[in-house]
Amino acid sequence: MKPLSEKHLGITSSVTLAITSKAKRMKAEGEDVVNFGSGEPDFNTPENIREAAIRQINAGKNGYTAATGLEALKKAICDKLKNENGLTYVPSQIVVSTGAKQSLYNTMQALCNPGDEVILIAPYWVSYPEQIKLAGAVPVVVHASLEDDFSPPFDKIKESITEKTKLIIINSPNNPSGTVYTEDELRKLGKIAADNDLYVISDEIYEKLVYEGRHVSLAGLSDDLYERTITINGMSKAYAMTGWRIGYSASSKSLAKIMGNLQSHATSNPNTIAQHASITGLTGEQSEINRMRDAFDDRRRFMMEKLNEIRGLAYATPAGAFYVLINITRFLGKKFGDKEIRNGTDFAETLLDEAKVAVIPGIAFGADHYIRLTYACGIDEIETGLERLHQFCKKFR
Repeated sequence: MKPLSEKHLGITSSVTLAITSKAKRMKAEGEDVVNFGSGEPDFNTPENIREAAIRQINAGKNGYTAATGLEALKKAICDKLKNENGLTYVPSQIVVSTGAKQSLYNTMQALCNPGDEVILIAPYWVSYPEQIKLAGAVPVVVHASLEDDFSPPFDKIKESITEKTKLIIINSPNNPSGTVYTEDELRKLGKIAADNDLYVISDEIYEKLVYEGRHVSLAGLSDDLYERTITINGMSKAYAMTGWRIGYSASSKSLAKIMGNLQSHATSNPNTIAQHASITGLTGEQSEINRMRDAFDDRRRFMMEKLNEIRGLAYATPAGAFYVLINITRFLGKKFGDKEIRNGTDFAETLLDEAKVAVIPGIAFGADHYIRLTYACGIDEIETGLERLHQFCKKFR
């Protein structure tokens, strides 16, 4: 047999999905597992959105839409971007996709040529480097530090730029650290991009989940940044619509056309029913969204309070999203029973096996000496899981 695709053989599986799958399997087998690994809200989708979907199903008009999405949904997205982010777009600049993940994939494919370099700030979301490689480009990782609360490492970014650099990816609020970039930080990043004629992908999927500071859209800071920024967002996190698979990109008309053509041959339109429901989500009552955000904030504060009681762990205060990225360096080289902990993966695997607590190893995010916990779960589960983590940490020698 002839060999398979070399490019795709090099793509790694998702560490986040792997450990979450193991935790679910253990739970299905009757084990009492606390899962801090999930990257989705534990709330049901708001009722008005669910009802809109049911109405659409009963109406019977559930066939194909335009490959880039319903015109009415794209208009609703334009209104949202104008009213909430100060960004002016027309529907031909919007591509609605099967989740923000596909929006990111479309963008990488439309921007990158083989050998182009893409700057990533670690800790980063797990799929960025793999999507860069799928586009034939090269991920160039620069590391932000816990000591600086994972703020952008401007000097490292400048030092990493070469004639092959095509774009920078930013994610604020950040998964996995919860860092929210300030306007000043974004302006500095924007200046670096402008000075070096780089595109910027601004992944803003967690924008409505900000608890300290405020969210700022990079594309709104100047006319130049508007032209070179591709804004990515979607319905999954803020609207508890992870399984509905609706994301979108906002970019120049020329780039949107390329992404639309790509999508038309790859997947065609995103789910028609979910598109109609998303119109209701964007244009309807928002009180449920605010209630969910307030609940996440309560859980965030509770989780930090409990983490502060556990010796040996360190983290930066998460200002947004629903994660805490925890440094476990003080446990490296120590033993739990007969097992030596060499990295975050060892820590996470041992924690799941011995304490029945699932967390995500930091290697998935380019941060090997860390683990990620989510607070997208109930207070009781958080309390139980953190007590188990506390007792687990006490047993090291």
